[in-house]
Amino acid sequence: MDKSSRNTAIALLVIFGVFGIGVLISFRLLTGDAVLPLGDRVAVVPIEGPILSETAFLDALETFREDGSVRAFVIEVESPGGAVGASQSIYEAIRELRDDDDRPVLAWMGDVGASGGYYAAVGADSVYALPGTLTGSIGVIMEFPNVQELYRKVGVSWEVVKSGEHKDLGSPNRPLDDSDRAILEGLVTDVHEQFVETVAANRPLDRARVAELADGRVYSGRQALELGLIDGLGTLEDVIERAGTMAGLGADPTVVRPQRETADLLDLFDLVGALAGAEARGLLRTFAPTRSATPRLLYEWK
Repeated sequence: MDKSSRNTAIALLVIFGVFGIGVLISFRLLTGDAVLPLGDRVAVVPIEGPILSETAFLDALETFREDGSVRAFVIEVESPGGAVGASQSIYEAIRELRDDDDRPVLAWMGDVGASGGYYAAVGADSVYALPGTLTGSIGVIMEFPNVQELYRKVGVSWEVVKSGEHKDLGSPNRPLDDSDRAILEGLVTDVHEQFVETVAANRPLDRARVAELADGRVYSGRQALELGLIDGLGTLEDVIERAGTMAGLGADPTVVRPQRETADLLDLFDLVGALAGAEARGLLRTFAPTRSATPRLLYEWK
């Protein structure tokens, strides 16, 4: 290869390399996943779907908290709530960020931000929603099946050896008696009180007023604003603009989101296997008690 051809090849490699890097950065920016530090930014941290675990959210929030280029946070809630423990853990992380950090922390609720989703949101400096957002549902629920009659029909009986009268409390193999129900009602009442206390501590409402609103019903975003459960109405873009302005970044700040995990062919095979296994497990759960039948406390709009 002569010198001219070699120079041409090098030039083409440089051009394609620069083009490839540009495409990668553009793609990441479009998806909200910045590759390189691009100046001060607003981090949008999502809470999506039923709240079953706090791990992913806490990891993302901590990553952005340690990032000096992140100057404000927007918590994007699209959730009907979920497990009490996970909802409380997410709330505590948001509240700690709000209390210990001088960067703005705003929460926005989309189609639905109810029960545990609302519980988490009140940890922010301020809470926003759309006029038609479904929110509120301040309350707690516990439910579990009673399959005793089904077992009887198929000729299955269960023998239980327990260390105390209430050790099998909530078992699907027997109905609740009066003392069982009194214990569970006391438990639900206590966890409900925790929800009421959290809302009262973070909203401009006294405890008695929150208790009046906390009968489990959902409210629209506009109703929630009138009742003092949120601070304003607007789109996600409006709240990002507000966060950028509060952080001194202007009304059109750069936005960063948690990087999405990419799936490969092996992940697809794992998914197919998991779905097949889930179908088999579902059949087993129909006829046998498993850990999934254990009563759980939920801050969830059902």
